[in-house]
Amino acid sequence: MASEEMGLTDLLKHGLEDMYYAEARIQKALPKMIAAAQDEELKRGLERHLEETAEQITMLEEAFEAMGEKPRSEKCDAMDGILKEGDSLLQDFGGTAAGDAAIIFSCQAVEHYEIARYGSLRAYAELLGLDQVADLMNDILEQEEAADELLSEIAEDRANPMAAGESPDDLDDEDEEQE
Repeated sequence: MASEEMGLTDLLKHGLEDMYYAEARIQKALPKMIAAAQDEELKRGLERHLEETAEQITMLEEAFEAMGEKPRSEKCDAMDGILKEGDSLLQDFGGTAAGDAAIIFSCQAVEHYEIARYGSLRAYAELLGLDQVADLMNDILEQEEAADELLSEIAEDRANPMAAGESPDDLDDEDEEQE
């Protein structure tokens, strides 16, 4: 049974601990996705997001410090599950025509979880008047949204059509027709 004393500050702290754990797990999982990616833009985008993930871990540490807390991880079963599923999809689809689409499918599940969490954490921090924490959560949220947008563009432009059996030449022809 939860204590009646738990409040929004406690939930914010729990969320930060959850995401601190999640970002560390993502940092370990991304190199495998990068190695498996065939599309060069996808590979570069994932490499850039790996760098951003390291920055996000630092920003989370800054958020803890701004709250007078030491950075601490709380096991995130949701992220563990999402990453486990991504690993399974990589085993099933890696090296196939649908490989990049499967990577994007997996990565967007991660991004959408992060977007939901960081949006909530930002709102909690704003409500609690923790402006520095809110700003840090907003900065991370913007990075996650940009990563999700890039993944969608690559999926729509190349990865999904390739998975559907279109050849790279067909995709180039479509690009030229659109110009």
